[in-house]
Amino acid sequence: MSDSAPAVAGPGRAAILAVSLKLYLGHVATLEWCRSVGDIASRAPAVTGGLLDLVVLPAVTALSAVAEILGPAGVAIGGQDLWTEDGGPFTGEISGADLAAIGCGFAEVGHAERRRIFAESDDLVRRKLVAATRNGLTPILCVGEERRGTERDAVGECIRQLGAALAGQGGGAPGPHDLVVAYEPVWAIGAAEAAPPDHVAPVCAAIKRWAADWVAGTRVRVIYGGAAREGIVSSLGDSVDGLFLGRFGHDPARLARVIDELSA
Repeated sequence: MSDSAPAVAGPGRAAILAVSLKLYLGHVATLEWCRSVGDIASRAPAVTGGLLDLVVLPAVTALSAVAEILGPAGVAIGGQDLWTEDGGPFTGEISGADLAAIGCGFAEVGHAERRRIFAESDDLVRRKLVAATRNGLTPILCVGEERRGTERDAVGECIRQLGAALAGQGGGAPGPHDLVVAYEPVWAIGAAEAAPPDHVAPVCAAIKRWAADWVAGTRVRVIYGGAAREGIVSSLGDSVDGLFLGRFGHDPARLARVIDELSA
């Protein structure tokens, strides 16, 4: 393992800012938000110049409309979830093939809410990651420990979840060419404040080192989520490649400030 994590900005390593709308905004509000964000993105040199990948994950019912609004502004879209198969008797699900056809470039897998509310297992997360990769989507793989503890415990649990999600891939076996790992300590999701930087930074750095050893040729970017908001980027340094915003990104003005911080 190398002693230092890759820097946030470098050849082939554009910073990344992902925003999940979850189920907070209704359809009309989602489209209004996207129009505001598209205007912000079109005036952000880092976004238009390819130095910052801005990714929006709306509700599945809004994906096509959002793609029409945000596509011209250079903003990528993705699904908040996907099913393991590309077709068949799976009522209510959406496939990676359909996400790709709509124009998605990303798919989120393994979020703590999916694991907790819908009892998604490590194996199901693995199969969803494979489905995303199979359809040319960049997985945003969420990992994180449930309870606040030591840095060592957090690293151990994150690496365990990563290993389970990537089982059978790497080491010469087919795997994603592009992977985003979102470190989201479960105890910080929905909290008033993000996890402390002196906890987040070393955990993310450890994830980067593990990922760098996993397989050559895969671009792996590590981002932080869990009450993420403006003002934390500078404290995390180059241990992260960006942020994953939830509710604190639903205000376009706050999102614009995060874009400025990441651009700087």
